[in-house]
Amino acid sequence: MMAVYKREMRSYFVSPIGYIFLAIFLAVSGVIFSVTVLQAGSSGSVSDYFTYMMMSFCIVLPLLTMKLFADEKRQRTEVLLITSPVSLTSMVAAKFFAALSVFLVGFVCTLINLIPLYYYASGTPDTGTIVGSLLGLVLIAAAFIAAGVMVSALTESQLVAALGTMLIIFFFVFVSIFNFSIDSYVLRSVLSWFSMLDRFALLTIGRFDVSAIVYFISVCFVFLFVTVRIYEKRRWS
Repeated sequence: MMAVYKREMRSYFVSPIGYIFLAIFLAVSGVIFSVTVLQAGSSGSVSDYFTYMMMSFCIVLPLLTMKLFADEKRQRTEVLLITSPVSLTSMVAAKFFAALSVFLVGFVCTLINLIPLYYYASGTPDTGTIVGSLLGLVLIAAAFIAAGVMVSALTESQLVAALGTMLIIFFFVFVSIFNFSIDSYVLRSVLSWFSMLDRFALLTIGRFDVSAIVYFISVCFVFLFVTVRIYEKRRWS
């Protein structure tokens, strides 16, 4: 597993993808923080910053995941990967953790945005809100990266993988918004279950909601499990 993980980490930084992701991610976070917090001049608007950051994942996270398996197909190295002594579960997990690690590098760098809260914004920052929101962003990013891993396993086109991941993220983020226009209570209830925005909102108010955390981890597990099944079928076909 470590061999695949190191290979993936190396591939992010010998190609422009890792640097492009970090540059875009840091630029987006800086702009969002400037608009939502610095211009508002209030620490109370920090929840808006975290909410918009989550929405930005629709654009930035597919950059990380689009190459994971699609590039293997394009370069015709997928067969070598499948027939290697590494188990399929370890292979999928290694690629997932490599993408998550690159995300965490950028995410840690964005924490510098929070420093002005304690010096320039009016009001005392709510530490519970900040910690809950940071935890929520990491969990949501992990779930979305897992979705991107699965989509990348289905195609050899990085563009298709990126677009497919964007659609899945868009659905999970904005399903609660479309829910208001649906008359059926049963359908609304089903769609509400998929809404990550509603669960993330609980964390942004400083509420440590165990069910929300379990939900994010479960979504992550399901996407990775499906990816393993895809490659098990491919190995024996």
